[in-house]
Order: sequence, then C-alpha cells, then structure tokens
Amino acid sequence: MSEKFFQDIIEKTMPRRSFLKWAGAVTAPALVGGAISYPFIKNADAAENGTGAASTPELVIPTCGTTNCGGRCLVKAHVKNGLVTRISTDDEKPDSLERPQIRACVRGRGYRKMLYNPDRLKYPMKRVGKRGEGKFERISWDEAIETIYKETMRITEKYGPASRYSVYGSGNWGGICSGRMMFNRLMGLTGGYLGYHNTYSTAQTSTATPYTFGTGKTGNSLDTLQHSKLIILWGFNPTETIFGTASFYLRKAKENGAKIIVVDPRYSDTAISLADEWIPLLPTTDNALMDAMMYVIITENLHDKKFLDQYCVGFDEQHLPEGVPAGESLLTYILGEKDGVPKTPEWAEKICKVPANKIRQFAREYAMTKPAALIQGWGPQRHANGEQIVRGSTVLATITGNVGNLGGWASGAGYYNRKTAAPMPAVKNPLGLSIPCFLYTDAVVRGKEMGAKDGVKGLKDGEKLPSNIKLLYNLAGNALINQHSDINKTAKILQDESLVEFIVVSDIFMTPSAKFADILLPSNTFFERWDVATPWGYGDYVILSQKVSKNLYESKSDYEWLTLLAQKMGVEQKFTEGKTELDWAKYVIEETKKENPEFATFEEMQKNGIFKWSYDKPYIAFEKEIKDPANHPFPTPSGKIEIFSKDLWDMNDHEQIPAIPKFIAVEEGPLGANKEKYPLQLIGWHYKRRCHSTHDNHPWMEEAGPQVMWMNPQDAETRGIANGDKVKVFNDRGTVLIPVKITSRIVPGVVAIPQGAWYTPDSNGVDTRGCINVLTSQKPSPLAKGNPQHTNLVQVMKG
Repeated sequence: MSEKFFQDIIEKTMPRRSFLKWAGAVTAPALVGGAISYPFIKNADAAENGTGAASTPELVIPTCGTTNCGGRCLVKAHVKNGLVTRISTDDEKPDSLERPQIRACVRGRGYRKMLYNPDRLKYPMKRVGKRGEGKFERISWDEAIETIYKETMRITEKYGPASRYSVYGSGNWGGICSGRMMFNRLMGLTGGYLGYHNTYSTAQTSTATPYTFGTGKTGNSLDTLQHSKLIILWGFNPTETIFGTASFYLRKAKENGAKIIVVDPRYSDTAISLADEWIPLLPTTDNALMDAMMYVIITENLHDKKFLDQYCVGFDEQHLPEGVPAGESLLTYILGEKDGVPKTPEWAEKICKVPANKIRQFAREYAMTKPAALIQGWGPQRHANGEQIVRGSTVLATITGNVGNLGGWASGAGYYNRKTAAPMPAVKNPLGLSIPCFLYTDAVVRGKEMGAKDGVKGLKDGEKLPSNIKLLYNLAGNALINQHSDINKTAKILQDESLVEFIVVSDIFMTPSAKFADILLPSNTFFERWDVATPWGYGDYVILSQKVSKNLYESKSDYEWLTLLAQKMGVEQKFTEGKTELDWAKYVIEETKKENPEFATFEEMQKNGIFKWSYDKPYIAFEKEIKDPANHPFPTPSGKIEIFSKDLWDMNDHEQIPAIPKFIAVEEGPLGANKEKYPLQLIGWHYKRRCHSTHDNHPWMEEAGPQVMWMNPQDAETRGIANGDKVKVFNDRGTVLIPVKITSRIVPGVVAIPQGAWYTPDSNGVDTRGCINVLTSQKPSPLAKGNPQHTNLVQVMKG
C-alpha cells in the first residue's frame, strides 16, 4: 500500500463504515525517537495478527492524555504497522504506598477512538451561515491564517489589545502545546490581552481558603491518610472525577482501619466504593449542617480550646481583631446570642434535612476521633454561597484541632503537589488586566462598565476596562458555550456580531462551541504531538506525552498554527525561541532536572513515560506554624488562623460576605422564593464517562455511562414518572429533554444531571441531549465571582 494511498485517505471524506474498517486496520504512522516511519500493510489480518510480509514488530510507546482530567494517566500506545491497535496502561511495578500505579480509567482506555474517530475535523473552514448554525466551507491553511491575522490586527487597532481574549477552559491541558498558554505568549509579544483569573473548578475555594489560612495549600500529602482514624469526604468524588492517586490512598487508609464518611446529596460511586456511611443533605445547606456540628462540639466542650486560644483569631469575643464591635465572634453566632437563633441540630434539620440526632452523632464522632481528616471536594463550592461552605469546613477542622498534625487535614482548597515539572518561560502580559473567567460574557456585553467590584484585577482606583471583548480565541475548549452557564443567553450574545466581531476556534470535533466559530481549525490529538503533563493535584508524578502518530488530515496543534500566525505578526523567533514541540519537551525535562537532580533524563522519560516523585517523609500542611508559631506565623494578616477575617469585615458586605462563615440562604436554594414554581433543586456532577465535555461523542463511553437524570422515587411518584421515561426539565432559562433514572441514591427534592453533555437543541430551542447548562445561572458568587452551576431550581414533568 503506497504512501499516496494514505494521503488520499486522510484528505478525503469517507463513508463511516469504510472509515471504521480502515481505522481498525491500517496506517497511522508512528513516530519513535523523533523519526517518522511509514510501515504500510497489505491487509487488516496482517495488522491485527502480525502476519504477512509487510508486518512489523509491535512497538509499545508510553504517552499521556493531556485532556483536562485530574488523572493524567499513563497511556501505552501499542503500535503495529503504523497503527495504534490498542491501549494499555501503568503495569510495570506493583502498587506501593511510595509509588502507586497511574492506571487509566475507562476514559483513558478509550483514547484510541478519539484518534481514529471518523467525525474529526479534517481541514480549516470558514463560516458561511449564521453564527451558531454550524455551516462552514473548506478553506486552505493559508487563507485561514491570513484571515485570522487581518481580523486580529483590525480589531486590535480599532479597540486596543484589551479587546482580545482567550476563553477559559481547554480540552488540551498540557504544559507546552495548550492553546491558552500559546495565546498568552503570542498576544503578550504583540501588545497584550485581557487575561482571566479563577477557574470554573475552584473559584470559590481558591478565593475563600486564604482568608482563613493565608494560602490555598491546606492539605497534607495523601500518604498521611494512613494515620487518619476518620476521613470525611465532603462532596469529594475521586472515584469518578479522578484526582491523581487520591482513590488509591483512600483505599489504603480504609484497609488500615480508617472510617470513611461521605457527605453528598448523591450516593456517589465514591460512596459505594469507599464509604462506611453516607450523610445526604440538600445542596447549598452545607453551612447549616456545619454550624450545627459546631454547636454540638462547643456546647459539649469537645472543641480544642487550647488550640483556639493559641493559634486563632475570632473564635470568641476575647479574640476578636481590634476595632471590631462586640457580638461578631464565631461563638456568638453559633450560640445565637446576637440574632436570637442558636444553631442547634434541630434548627439545621429543618434546612438541610439531616436528622438532628445524626448531626449530633456526626459532630461528636468528628470531634472525638483523632486524628481526623475533613477533605472537601470542589463540587460543594460551585454554589451561590460556595465561599461560606469552604470557610465553614476550614473552621470545623480548626476548632477540632485537626490542623498541622499527622492524619489530620485543614480542609479548604486542598493538596497541591510538592514538586512538579518546570514551566515554559512565560511572556508577561503588558496590560496586566484580568477578569474572573466566569464573567467573560459580562465583559462582552458591558466590559467598559466593569471595575474592581466586578472582580477585575490590574485597574487603578476608579478605573474601568478600556474595551469590551471584541475578539475571541477559543482553543480546544467547550466553555465558549457548552460549559458556560445559561446557554440560551450565551448563544444570543455570541450570535450578535456587533458584540464579538470575530471568533477563532480550534478543536478536534464539531462541538457546540465550534459551531460559533468564524474560522474553525482542525486540531490534532495528544497522540500527534509532544507535551509534558502533570495531574491537577493529589498526585506526585510527571508524564511525557510522546508523539506516536503523524498529524491526520490537515490537523495542526495550536503551537503549530500559532507559530504561523506569529510569523505573520513578525514575532516568530520570539514566540518559538527557535524550538519545536519536541525541543520544548526536552527543555521542560532538562529544566526540571536542574532543579531536581533525581528527576529522569529525557531518554529515561521516553522509555518509561513517567517519573514518580518520592519523599523522605510525609508533608503536613502548617506543621511548622503549629510547632513553632513564633518563627513560623500563618501567612495571614494576623499571623494566625483567621476564623474571623478582618479583611472580609472591611468589605462592608456583611450579609453576603460575612467575616465568619455562616449559613446564607440563596435565591435558588431550598428556601428560595421561587420554590413553589420550581420545587426541585438541580445539581450536576463529573461523570465517569466524560472529562468535562470531552468524550461525549465517544460510543464506548455511552455504554459506560448513559446520559440520564437522577431522581428520587418520591419525586417521581408524585409526577407519574417511571424509570427510563423521557422527562422535561425546565426553568425560566430553558428546557432540557432527558431520560430519567429513578433511584434512592439521591435525596428527595433534588435531581442531578451529569455535566458535560453536548448542547443539542431542536427546532424549538429545546435541548435534546441533557445539557445542564441550559438551566444554570450566570449570576456569580459574591466574593470570588465564581460559577454557581450547582445552584438551580427547576420543575420536572413527563416529556
């Protein structure tokens, strides 16, 4: 079979059956050690069985998926006759506490289907219909780059560099080739851009945690869980979401005798696989439960008074900061001495629906079992009052003295890997301006009205942004519309070409976000490029993502096509520094090794694929601050743990942003005024079959986890809904059609739709796939200006 035949295949559209036959048998060229080979085969049997004259030995090439997944698993591509025939994973050495295996989950095992999916975008295109219709025609790369260059320059000259913005969120989360980093690099070299801060994952916890501890790095290393007697997973679901090696260490802790309690509105897969007990509660009411636990702990004298006196500010009236009036301490609030409402278990039961006796038992068990680790997931903080939930958990850990000790956990934002790979050298943004990423649509509509109160950073007092967003680059991401809240509102904003004048999208598939492109570029997959990957946290390792295939069709990485744009803009040398993707991968590994001599060489990483850090002892957050407070104060303004934050007090928004954590009823919570019209709370969750929205078009993943809404039998019975029925879920923002799963694994009054399904509207604008963001709100949380995408009221009826 000739090389020309291969080119004909990748350049032409083929019938699905023909493509699948080809994809299962022939010719994805393999790259090993930097040299491309083209071992073409004569028939499918030779590829699968290794027979025939053209057959070559199987190569096993370690690489890594760089999708935005917390696992960053080691993927081994089995390449035979130029084709990735199957995927295996980390199996070199048995699991150990020092070096657990980094094994692929169901998503990682299915990566081959991404590489050879017949629906991949194949060549550059320009929009020919209305924005959002998804109508395009093929163009050349030269025309695409020329158009992007002209529009970027035109908009920059007309509105200034603050009009240029790269949308948050990316399906490519590598350290080298990720579009968000390359956009920042190129635009930083050509005048600047409007940046963003926060993430959709952690905005509230990353903002709120430092008000207690002065830092977000609050978790112990995972190996300390071996010393925990009790572990509370508060909305933490690592079994499905995949947080590095968290599940491995939790299993080991359980084997070592630790009791595990899961607090969650859903009986999650983590609860099934790890928990000894499940405590369900209504969404947004976490602080009512926390407040009542504190009431029990304090009134039964189970709190660590010595610890509070020595290390903390604001627990009682005697330890309030100077200048704060009496009656504002945590103790006063919990006992109800100012508002007349003691935060008793009976008070909390009416709000969160956890029985009062269960609250007492839970509080006593946490306070009396030492050491205990309260680990909060990121789901509970993605609420309209998410900052309070974060600070409440940090205070629970504090009053029980579980901070700075082996087997404890300070809660809050969590654990950050002690060591990681060196970064590429950054290019400074000359503008120095950034917005909360969740407010990007606000910056499109009213950017010139936005200032510090909207969370904008980099402005002088009284200043506003100099421009609305006029130019959008959406690089390998689906947060342009699908993963952003209130899709119908967002679509109207993007369809208005007087607002955003030009949109560039690069992606592998025709996602809902890709349909809003003016120029749409075909991206390659991680199999077709070099990169270096690290997990989100909760996992101390680095993986070399090796290139195992030539770019299929006319696809390019963001680094490759932005290099072409940099050439047009006259900054190619500064942009690339003369390096290819492979050169940058070598650079990152070499720089990492300079800082850490024990790190692997590039050749070792090529062979093994992965480097796992090892340490002499566990890491305990705030160990120095607790053992030697005189020489190691907490990095807070007071130098102590701030149960009461004077900085928050000085913001003078005591109802929405209190100085101590409090239960705050929210508009779309169980006490909301609209509860009669929309009586059900709607939440989402990270589903095992997707990584955010990645893999929603993967047929194997649909088998692993179909897109269904969970509903409690009580709620289903009152609506005449049976298991498997298609139901209509709606509120004032939109309507979704989705099959229902009737299950006692979710509390009454709550329904749950797994996030990430691709928005698929019918002719009436009703989503038919079950995309939760049709129903979510764009109203940000008070302090972080973060996304409250689990705080929604809806009604459900049989469809």
